[in-house]
Amino acid sequence: MYELSGVTKLYTRGKSTVTALDGVDLTIAAGDRLVIQGPTGGGKSTLLQMLGALDRPTSGEIVLDGTDLAKLSEARLTRVRSETIGIVFQSFNLIPTLTAQENVETALVPLGVKTKDRRERAAEALASVGLGERLGHLPSEMSGGQQQRVAIARALVKQPKVLLADEPTGNLDESMRDEIMDVLTRMWKELGLTFVMVTHDSAIAKKAPRLATIRKGRISIRENAEA
Repeated sequence: MYELSGVTKLYTRGKSTVTALDGVDLTIAAGDRLVIQGPTGGGKSTLLQMLGALDRPTSGEIVLDGTDLAKLSEARLTRVRSETIGIVFQSFNLIPTLTAQENVETALVPLGVKTKDRRERAAEALASVGLGERLGHLPSEMSGGQQQRVAIARALVKQPKVLLADEPTGNLDESMRDEIMDVLTRMWKELGLTFVMVTHDSAIAKKAPRLATIRKGRISIRENAEA
């Protein structure tokens, strides 16, 4: 699925250069579930952006299913994101003036899916995350946990191979956190997804089959046979 070789990302801040990723080598097989942890500013979100084709490395290779993302044009990167990768963010990123169903449908518009099919697929996706009766509700009419479920449905409605999640439970209390993790884990299993998640939550990290820790741009991997 993913093969990262010597991935380095440098940012310029004023007169100084910051190394966000420093020669990262990483393999993520199809169907893996990987959790990424580390201190703030250590490179976690930068790595997720690379996996999501949202940013390019300064050097190194990011190969997804045999294609080096770093060498693709912007148009092809957009296509990869639209077809292959679903992303869930901490802040939900829902459009406040659209209903739950309409928010989910937005993921299908770039794929040219017809209106009738978009509506049907969005309704099915919302039902799969337990929101089958909330199709017509606006984000302001839903709890934080429900809004994150909408965001998950939006990420999955296009039937991606990869699901990336950047602190998806960061804005939720403990009970909502557990509910969202149950949804994400169930979707990973049922859909056969490759699932990569960034989190500060040690309770979530302890349950991960694979845990990547990033500190000062360098990565280490630990396998958890009991997860």
